[in-house]
Amino acid sequence: MKRSGFNIMTRLIGLVKPLALYMILAIIMGLIGHLCASFITIFGAVAVTKALGSDIALSFGVITLCLIVFAVVRGLLRYAEQSCNHFIAFKLLALIRDRVFFALRRLCPAKLEGRDKGDLISVITSDIELLEVFYAHTISPIAIAVLFTLCICGFLFFYSPVFALIALLAHFTVGVIIPLFISKMSGDDGQKFRDKSGNISSFILDSLRGLNEIIQYGVGKSRLKKMTELTKDVSVDEERMKKVTGRNIALTNSVILIFDLTMLFTAVYLYTKGNVDFKGVLISTVTLISSFGPAVALANLGSTLQNTFAAGNRVLDILDEEPVTEEITDKNNVTFSGAKAENVSFSYGNEQILSNLSLEIPKDKIIGIVGRSGSGKSTLLKLFMRFWAVQKGEVKISDENIDSINTKNLREIESFVTQETHLFKDSIKNNIKIAKLTATDEEIVTACKKASLHDFIESLPDGYDTDVGELGDTLSGGEKQRIGLARAFLHDAPFMLLDEPTSNLDSLNEAVILKSLKEESKNKTTVLVSHRESTMRIADKVYCVEHGRMS
Repeated sequence: MKRSGFNIMTRLIGLVKPLALYMILAIIMGLIGHLCASFITIFGAVAVTKALGSDIALSFGVITLCLIVFAVVRGLLRYAEQSCNHFIAFKLLALIRDRVFFALRRLCPAKLEGRDKGDLISVITSDIELLEVFYAHTISPIAIAVLFTLCICGFLFFYSPVFALIALLAHFTVGVIIPLFISKMSGDDGQKFRDKSGNISSFILDSLRGLNEIIQYGVGKSRLKKMTELTKDVSVDEERMKKVTGRNIALTNSVILIFDLTMLFTAVYLYTKGNVDFKGVLISTVTLISSFGPAVALANLGSTLQNTFAAGNRVLDILDEEPVTEEITDKNNVTFSGAKAENVSFSYGNEQILSNLSLEIPKDKIIGIVGRSGSGKSTLLKLFMRFWAVQKGEVKISDENIDSINTKNLREIESFVTQETHLFKDSIKNNIKIAKLTATDEEIVTACKKASLHDFIESLPDGYDTDVGELGDTLSGGEKQRIGLARAFLHDAPFMLLDEPTSNLDSLNEAVILKSLKEESKNKTTVLVSHRESTMRIADKVYCVEHGRMS
C-alpha cells in the first residue's frame, strides 16, 4: 500500500506512546544541551565585546566559569540524550518485531502461501533496523529544533525584532523547506531501493537453497550474472540517493552562509543607523552562526527519510494486512464427534477449485480421498483446518460450523500432516516435541514407533539429540515425512488429516505406519489423501474428487 510520508510518520510516532516519558526527557535534555552549545559561542562573543570595552555586567571570571559549566553540561546532556533516544529506538524495534511476528502468525498460512520469503526476511531484519534512524534521530530532533528556534528567536528579539525574524526565516528554510525540497527531489527512490534490496535477499536465499541443482546443471554463471545485474541495479539507485545527499549538504551549507551574511550586513546597517550597538552586532551574528545545529540535523533528514519511510511503509504493510481467517476466541469449545462438508465451494482468485462439494466423515473411521493433482484434495483439508475461509457452503465439526469454534480448540482436536514437513534447525526430539511441548521422552518414543522412526533414530550417534540441520538437510525425504507423522501421533488429536503421508516411504515403512493408523482408528477419525492404492486399502470408505466435486 502506498502511504504519504506524513501518514507513515504519524503511524510510526504513534508507536512511541508506551515510551512517551522517555521521549519527553530526551527532548528536554537535547534542548538544554543545544542551548549550552550555542551559549558557549555566545559567551565567547560576550568576552570579546567586554575586552573591547563594551559595557558588560559580567566579569571575566564569571564568563569563564559559565563557559566551563556550559561545556560540561553540554557533554553530559549530549550523552544522556543519545542514550535515551537509543534506548527508545531499540526498545521500540523490539516491540515492532514482536508485533510483526504476531501479524505474520495471524496471516499464516493463507496470506503467506507463495509470499516471497527473502523479501519477508528483508522486512523483518533490515527494514525494521532502519527505523532506528527515525526513532533515535528524527522524532526528538524535530521537537528540539522547534523549541530551540523559539528560544534563539526570543533571545535575539531583545536586540532587535529584525534579528529574530531573520533567525526564524533561516531556521525555517534550513529545517523545513530544504528537507521537503530534497525529499521531493528523491521521489520514490527510497521505496525502489528497499524493494530491490528485498529482491536481492530473495534471490540469494533462493540460490543458497538450490545450490545442489545449480552445481548439478551448471547454471552457476547465469545465476551469478543475474545477481550481478540485481546488485548493479540497486547500486544505481543508491548512487542516485548519495548524490541527492551531497546536493542536500551543499545546499544547506550555502543557505546557512547566505543567512549568516544577511544577519551580519543587517546588523551593520542597523549599527550605522544607531539602532543597535557594537555588542548587538557581534552577539546577534555569532548567535545565528552558532544556532544551526538542530536545523542542520533536520536538513540532513531530507535525504535519509525517504529510505526510512520506505522501510516503515513495508513494515506497516505487514501490520495492516488483514488475515483470511481471524483467530476466534469468544465462541464455543466442542468435543469431536464427526465432521462434514456441505455444498462447499472455494476458489483461488478466479480459479475454481471446489464446487458444491459435500462429504461426511463419521467418528472413528478412516476416510480415503483420491483424485488427480489439482482436483482440490489438499484444499479440502486446509478448509477443515480453517486455514482458508469457505466461500460458499459450510464445514462442520461435531455439527458446529468451524467459524463458531474457538481456534485453539479447533487446533487441539485436529492434526494436519502436509505433503512437505518443515523441520527447524534443532534436534530430532525438539522437532517432534513441537506437537506437544509437555511430552515426556516415553511419549515421544511411542509416537516415533508408530511412525516407524524409532529404530532409525536409535541408529544415529546422538539418537534423539541429533541435529537435523537447516530445513532438515541431513535427513532424507522419507525421514522428514516420518517426523511429520510422529508429530501427529504425539499431538494425539481425535481428528487426523493426512495429505500424502506415505508418498516418500518404501513399502516396509508404509506398512508399519498404515498398521499404526488402523490401530489408532479405534478412537481416532482419519482423512487420508493419497495416490497410492496400497494406502487406500486401510480406508473404510474412499471418495474420488474430480473437477472439485465428490464422486
